[in-house]
Amino acid sequence: MLARRRGTALVLAPLLAAFWLVMSGHLTWLHLTLGALSVALVIWVVWRMQVVDKESLPLRIVPRLPLYLLWLVGQIMLSALSVLRLVWSPRRRIRPAFGTVPAAGMSEVAKVVYANSITLTPGTLSVSFRGGDVEVHSLVEDDLADLPGSAMPRRVAGLERR
Repeated sequence: MLARRRGTALVLAPLLAAFWLVMSGHLTWLHLTLGALSVALVIWVVWRMQVVDKESLPLRIVPRLPLYLLWLVGQIMLSALSVLRLVWSPRRRIRPAFGTVPAAGMSEVAKVVYANSITLTPGTLSVSFRGGDVEVHSLVEDDLADLPGSAMPRRVAGLERR
């Protein structure tokens, strides 16, 4: 148990430090010292609370995450263009729809990644989880109907492949 917690701290520390450095953008001694102290404090609190487990720190998806994020950025751009055409075109009409998208068989981490990916894509919004499904609002009814058969659920499932 102690070895697992120590390993978690060793993995979490560089991740937090890198995140802090990217978000801060300052490389003065004062800022670097405050960043190191902040990381140490967070590691200590996490250690004491014992809140990090496999679900809250899913390291198994990290190697595949950059490729997924690159694909998701492309999907966000395509969807943004589609919404732009929808809004500015006099012939096309917005037909909002509300429905559920199946997420059964996905782990909790995969469901969260899937729901957040849906929300990040313009024109769709994940509202809540209901059982094994994600409730989604869409600007266009057809987009909601196409979502279960799209590449997104397969790519999210691919993140956790062993």
